[in-house]
Amino acid sequence: MLPAKKAYSLFVFSFICSYSLAQNIALVNGKPISSKEFIWSYKKSHNGNVSSDYADLASYLNLYLNFKLKVLDAREMGLDKNPVYQEEIKTYETALEAHKKTSVKSKNHDFLLNEYREGVLMFNISEQKIWNKAQEDEQAVKDFYHHHKKDYKEPLSEIKGLVIADYQQNLEENWLESLKQKYQVKVNENELRKLTKP
Repeated sequence: MLPAKKAYSLFVFSFICSYSLAQNIALVNGKPISSKEFIWSYKKSHNGNVSSDYADLASYLNLYLNFKLKVLDAREMGLDKNPVYQEEIKTYETALEAHKKTSVKSKNHDFLLNEYREGVLMFNISEQKIWNKAQEDEQAVKDFYHHHKKDYKEPLSEIKGLVIADYQQNLEENWLESLKQKYQVKVNENELRKLTKP
């Protein structure tokens, strides 16, 4: 049996975890993603509409979590400390504050700024881990082609663009798989179901 102090600490910890998850749609490595942020992003990419279909929202949440995992990986690599990145964010923030439609105090301002910050990080890390790798590593592309030769009917020289695209897709899938093993992701199914109510 656990000593009383330890049992109490465990109870408090699990209560905090369940409480923080209850207020959010998901936790990525302990960092909450609020339902408001998720819905804001969903609306932005769906012409301001919110689907009441569970499968549709769940599918978008999966994409959104993949995005968050890549951003987390970029931060772990220190890409957010890069002076060029920081200067780009500062320039965007200045432009955003000069824009009359978005008040600095509004939630929209915070979401837009965060979306830009994370979008640039995701672009930068994808460039390193996927795009440059596929463009610069000739041998890796050839190896990929030979390993999947049954999927292609033409010689590599004729379909190189297609093979590179497939190789990039393969790199991304492997990368996401490794991120899911490295970082913990928890989805709040109850919150997701609440959002699907018409």
